[in-house]
Amino acid sequence: MKRFLIILLVVLAVGTVLGENLVIKGSNTVYPAVQVWAEEFKARNPQVEISIEGAGSSTGIAALFNRQADIAMSSRWLKDSEIEQMNAQSRYFIPFVVGYDGIAIVVNKSLDIDNISLEQLRDIYSGKITTWNQLDPDLPNTRIAMFSRDNASGTFEVFVDIVMQGGRLAPQVQQLASTTAEVEQVRQNPSGIGYIGMGYITEDIKAISVEGVEPTTENVNSGLYPISRPLYIFVDATDGFPKGVVDQFIRLALSPQGQSMLLTIGYVNAYGMN
Repeated sequence: MKRFLIILLVVLAVGTVLGENLVIKGSNTVYPAVQVWAEEFKARNPQVEISIEGAGSSTGIAALFNRQADIAMSSRWLKDSEIEQMNAQSRYFIPFVVGYDGIAIVVNKSLDIDNISLEQLRDIYSGKITTWNQLDPDLPNTRIAMFSRDNASGTFEVFVDIVMQGGRLAPQVQQLASTTAEVEQVRQNPSGIGYIGMGYITEDIKAISVEGVEPTTENVNSGLYPISRPLYIFVDATDGFPKGVVDQFIRLALSPQGQSMLLTIGYVNAYGMN
């Protein structure tokens, strides 16, 4: 009987290790990076089940507070309210900068525009400029269809900070719950404009220069591109730094291999290479 119990306990212990789950939630922007890391991690550890959900930076950090995620993806730093919540709950989240990204300004491919200034962008999204020919007489006299992420998005937060300088978006700006939805709306609308993480640029839309600088890896890396930001993952270390799959996953993300994988999806590595 004792031998049976010992064997049972060993089996249960092994089953716990083999059946370990990793839940990652948060930023749409960080999602493609985490996805490629997850594919590599899964290839090395086929027994680990990995769940990834991209619904905005705020949702990931909220999931960390609610203990519904092991890792939170975020394309922005913590808000003051989140830091206050951490202090009130005696919680401790550790941030990791895992890469850098430029926020690309994208338009419908039919629009004959290749560059825009920060001031022009601000005028468009504030509602001061409403038609394309107000921006340039050679552009069509059509109402600009403005698309944006919603306020759960870290990309939204950075855009408002850098481009809008804290100002509010015009009521006619259409706010969307995902970056893929924004890409699709710009693709479908001949007068469409939006802003997305560089990793989401496709051949179906046109990414234009900002202040004469193209949204490329090299220009983000050199600091020339004016709308860029670090990308983060956060973990809850209130009860000590998480071990096991969380620790292993972060090590992969920050390794030379993990950082080189960022370059394949249009992001800029944070460590290990020029």
